[in-house]
Amino acid sequence: MTPLKLVILGGTGFVGRHLVSRLARDGHRITLLSRNISLHPERLLPPGVELREMDVYDPTALQQAFTGADAVINLVGILNERGDNGRGFRRAHVELTKLVIAAMKLAGVRRLLQMSSLNAGRGRSHYLKSRGEAEAAVKASGLDWTIFEPSVIFGPGDGFFCRFAALIRHAPVLPLARAGARFAPVYVGDVVEAFVRALGNRRTFGEVYELYGPEVFTLKEIVRKTARQCGYRRLVLPLPDALGRLQAFICDFVPGKPFSSDNFRSLLTDSVGGVDGLHRLGIEPTRVDAKLPEILGHVHDRQSRYTRYRAAR
Repeated sequence: MTPLKLVILGGTGFVGRHLVSRLARDGHRITLLSRNISLHPERLLPPGVELREMDVYDPTALQQAFTGADAVINLVGILNERGDNGRGFRRAHVELTKLVIAAMKLAGVRRLLQMSSLNAGRGRSHYLKSRGEAEAAVKASGLDWTIFEPSVIFGPGDGFFCRFAALIRHAPVLPLARAGARFAPVYVGDVVEAFVRALGNRRTFGEVYELYGPEVFTLKEIVRKTARQCGYRRLVLPLPDALGRLQAFICDFVPGKPFSSDNFRSLLTDSVGGVDGLHRLGIEPTRVDAKLPEILGHVHDRQSRYTRYRAAR
């Protein structure tokens, strides 16, 4: 593929870091837009990637950033908001997407790759509802768009297996809300490959791709698998929904929100797909067990280094 000039929003997040690295290796020129450049030192970026500090909610700044680009990739997404009224989700997912669309039109850029979520527009959570509203705006935009709907994404440094690994390290018993909720985890490398294959492929214009893995696990099975891989024996205690809602409500007030009422509502809808987007793009899906030792090995290595550092002080 001829190298392209790409502008990426949300490129410093989990998926973004992997995608930017791959696109840079492929020779594309990339501009990452960030609201706080001090959080993302440029020395950590691959060669040929520019990190530009700007207010992504400023329509004029967005238009200027998009001018001359061949495509825009919007990866922005949040899993929790301040409070529980949906405004944070609508701002990050819906309002920003509409600003991106308007700025692209003014800048004369037609190609948009949009990150969404499996079950967007379904269920009761503000997260899923706002993802659905954003998709509707993209579909009505008249641009050459492609939407990706992943299930939970796993890989080194993820917020799923790695987060559970950190939790169970200090918890011999783990009370678990919605323990029977089902997921089809998709490997971050497969998600990146889906974006890369779609980027210059006109046949993907106007298409939505569900991205999910070849295996379905309950949340309880995922926690147990994580514990076994880390060498822990842990008791997973499934909570009835009444207690699960209470747990989520209490966590609404915990700094960092490890769990929330909106997370609970999202778990009421299983994150499993219906039409295999990886297969449609010719991508062989990666199984969890093929990567889990590597993923959780990174967590164990970091924890061991931290333990040694504290012991040496």
